[in-house]
Parts: sequence; C-alpha cells; structure tokens
Amino acid sequence: MTLIKSISGIRGTIGGKVGDNLTPVDAVKFASAYGTFLKNNSSKEKLTVVIGRDARISGSMIHNLVQNTLIGLGINVIDLGLSTTPTVEVAVPLEKADGGIILTASHNPKQWNALKLLNEKGEFLNGADGAKILEIAEAEAFDFVDVDSLGEITTNDSYMDIHIDEVLDLPLVDADLVKTKKYKVVVDAVNSTGGIVIPNLLEQMGVEVVKLYCEPNGHFPHNPEPLKEHLGDICKLVVEEKADFGIVVDPDVDRLAFISNDGEMFGEEYTLVAIADYVLSKTPGNTVSNMSSSRALRDITNKHNGSYQASAVGEVNVVELMKATNAIIGGEGNGGIIYPELHYGRDSLVGVALFLTYLANQDKTVAELRASYPQYYMSKNKIELTPQIDVDAILVAMTEKYKNEEINTIDGVKIDFATEWVHLRKSNTEPIIRIYTEAPTQAEADKLAFRIIDEIKAVAGI
Repeated sequence: MTLIKSISGIRGTIGGKVGDNLTPVDAVKFASAYGTFLKNNSSKEKLTVVIGRDARISGSMIHNLVQNTLIGLGINVIDLGLSTTPTVEVAVPLEKADGGIILTASHNPKQWNALKLLNEKGEFLNGADGAKILEIAEAEAFDFVDVDSLGEITTNDSYMDIHIDEVLDLPLVDADLVKTKKYKVVVDAVNSTGGIVIPNLLEQMGVEVVKLYCEPNGHFPHNPEPLKEHLGDICKLVVEEKADFGIVVDPDVDRLAFISNDGEMFGEEYTLVAIADYVLSKTPGNTVSNMSSSRALRDITNKHNGSYQASAVGEVNVVELMKATNAIIGGEGNGGIIYPELHYGRDSLVGVALFLTYLANQDKTVAELRASYPQYYMSKNKIELTPQIDVDAILVAMTEKYKNEEINTIDGVKIDFATEWVHLRKSNTEPIIRIYTEAPTQAEADKLAFRIIDEIKAVAGI
C-alpha cells in the first residue's frame, strides 16, 4: 500500500487499486476534500486556488484531474503550469488566493506523485487542518455546484520569472557583485522544472551555466533525492568543466545541494549552514532547523550570538517554531532553506542567490569555504517497513535502552550522546524508518548507525 496521507499532503504511486495508490479517483477525492475544506472555512462567494506542478510524467494527468475537480466545486483556478513548490508558495499571497496546490512528490522517484496543500499565506497546512481534510475525504462530504456556478481557469505562466525578480530584489542578494566574479556553475535539475528556473536565475546574476539534466520531461536520469550516491555525473562534470561549483535541486526545487569545485559534495547539511552564516553576519538573530539536522547550524548561530532551536521534522513544524522564536533564517538539513524575508517556505532560488552573494564576498573557493565550518559527518539510513514491524514498540524499546542518555521524543526518538547523536523516526512520506546519525568522523557516524540498526532488527525480530 503506497498511498500516504500525512502532514506533507497526499502522496502515492501512480496506478493500482483505489485507496491503495494515487489513482485518478484518489486525486479527485482529495482535491474535492481540500476544496470543500476551503469553502467550509470561508464566507467568500468565490474562492481562488493557485496550482502548479513539477515535470513528472504523471503531472499532466493529475493536474487536469485536480484542476477540474476544483472547477466542479465552483472554485476559480490560477494555473501556473510547470512550476516549483516555492514559486506556487510565492504566487498564492501575490494573487490574494485562498490556497494553493503543488502537484509533486518532491524527491520521490518517478512513479510517485502528490498533492501538497497550501493555505492562503502560501504556507503548508498545519496538522489540524490536514486532519480535517482527511475526515472530509473519508466521509466523501462533497457538494458540487450547478452548471452556472462552475469555477474558471486562468493561465499564468509568468510566475517563475516573477519569483526570480522577488529573489533578486532581496536586500542581501547582490547580483551586481556576483556578475563581477564571472562564475561558472554546473546545474543538475534531474530533468524537472529546476532546469528552467535555476539556469534563468543564474544567467540573470551573470553566471555561466553548464546544464546537466535540465530538460523538464520528467524522465529522471538518477534517483531524484540529492544524495552523494546519486550525483556521480555532476561531481565528475564540475571537475571536467573547471567550474566554480555545482548546483543540484530536486524535482520541485525546494531542496538544494552544492558540489564543491574539487568535485566533492559540499554536504546537503551545509547548504543551510553556509547561507545562515552569511545571513547572520548581516542580520544577527535566531535560527531553527529540524531534529535530524546537523549540529553545525547551532555552532554557527552561537558564533553570531543568536539562539538555535530544533523542531520536529516537517516544514510546517520548522516554520511554526521559526515564527515563535522570530528566527531570521531556518530550514532543514536536507538542503531546505527558509528565509522569511521572502516567504515561509523552503526555496532553492533564495538559497542559490544568497550563496552566490556570500561566495562573492569571500576570497575563497567553495571547497575552502566548506573546510572553514565545524566538521560533522552524517550517516542517513533507512529500514523498509512491512506490516509486521511495530514501529512504536521499536521506539519504546530504544528509549528504554538509552534512558540514561539525553532523550527527545517530540518526533520519534532522538538520543544525544556526548559527541554524537542518533534520530529514529517513521517517515512522513515513505513506508520506512529513518535512522540518522552524526559524529565527528564519517567512520564514527556509520559505526553508530550500524549498531543502532542491528539493535532495531533485534527488537523487531528481523
């Protein structure tokens, strides 16, 4: 069963049985539930929803189903067509819309798609609102309008350009300075919409772009999650092209990873660390990341006399804590940059522009910049779930086993040791348990991960 209903929206694989996968019937059902939720919570006569999608092969099909379902509910649609998650988030408040839907399964492989649901601020719905939508879907409590009250579709394909303009207008982005450096950058956009918008942004900042997998056809040439094991091609090309660095984005352009000039991974965790270092140097303040993110952000925040806090995993949780602590910048260790100066959403365009400006202010290569940060190494592992595995029982057993260590259970179980940590949690987006560890060396991080995995398997009897 690969239909996952969670804080991250409705996500599943294409095809198969209704209720088990993201079939056309399920797409209509959940779009109906979302539209009904908006109508139930508004006194407006006519509502408007912004819709955009990544370049997945199934995108056009799901797009048409969702769009026409909203029309049937009497809701007007502003159709951005091919777009990115942060672009839709930016468009919702600019259009004074009542919500937004991004059709993307983010970093999941090509057989997946999803409905990511936004409120009128262009931010992800909170858990309570998500639960209400699931209840409406379960009860199929939909009431469609008559023929004279159908919604209308307005097409607007200019929003990726508007998004770029918004980014370039940020006070901490200095395109003129970047232009003087004549950088050369390789871009791997995994054949999705980042292949349109990232090269366009770079060219407007005077950067020479070498495109790798920038054709938005949805045929992902490698696993789209921007992890080291999937990025051999760009690491090689950065060196061959003598590029200053490489940029990797996921299919919906809310995760950002860099490749250093020596062809090595800058480290997805360090995307946020480097950008926060720049932002805090100009505008001191607080930061937030999630519990699975590197300690390095805490160290950088302390360096700038700010306060760092960790939230539960999930963008909506990070944003909630950022608002509560007035954080200047935050995000997730998976390369998600949230910069409230523009909007409360993970945004790779913002990340690229701030990183380029920071680099232009430094007399360092990207590899030298990476070496200047506190050195932590992570090991990111997972165990596939089967119906027989009782995740809750595993987490209780691990909590009991390590009860004398510093334990945090707001999201799974995080165990903090003196110089290393492990975070165990059930994924919101895939049928897996994630096991993240961090330590001063890669060998120590891997060793801790393998030990914990063996202990989990012993508890689960697998």
